[in-house]
Amino acid sequence: MDTNQEKILEKAQERVIETLARNMDLYGITMSTGLLYGTLLFQDKSMTLDEMGEALGMSKTSMSTGVRTLMELNMVEKIWKKGTRKDHYEVNLDWYQNFIDLFSVKWRHACEHNVHALKKSLLELRALQQSEELTEEFRERVDLSIKRIENGLEYYLWLSRLIDSLESHDIFQFVPKKENES
Repeated sequence: MDTNQEKILEKAQERVIETLARNMDLYGITMSTGLLYGTLLFQDKSMTLDEMGEALGMSKTSMSTGVRTLMELNMVEKIWKKGTRKDHYEVNLDWYQNFIDLFSVKWRHACEHNVHALKKSLLELRALQQSEELTEEFRERVDLSIKRIENGLEYYLWLSRLIDSLESHDIFQFVPKKENES
């Protein structure tokens, strides 16, 4: 193959890898883990942690941490390879499922954490609301806070249904993977 063609291919791949890594960084995934994902994406074979470390110039420990993160998000999977004792990893090529897994995990965790905090505050405010020692002005402030928290809980119920529609793939009924060609 022509070395100029090889350079064009490498530059194009590096641009995509860097872009993916920067995008993943926006969603709380470290840049190095994003670079690892992008590197695995363009491999025509599975890779070991040693191979990943060599390809990225990073430590095996760093690669292990990144792979673990990507496996938790179902973006990378460990595969068995005959004749070797080392673990091999490859990327999940389904970008739609990768998106669903990434956001479902992060959104569901955030929802559960936030709903817990809102419900705890709501219980405290409802107990406070029962006090007969409150001034009218303070009671109005408590009532307003309760309404705002209840509104927040409605939002998190909606967000939970959105996550459910992603995980069940019902979302594709409303937003198809490909635009219908007419």
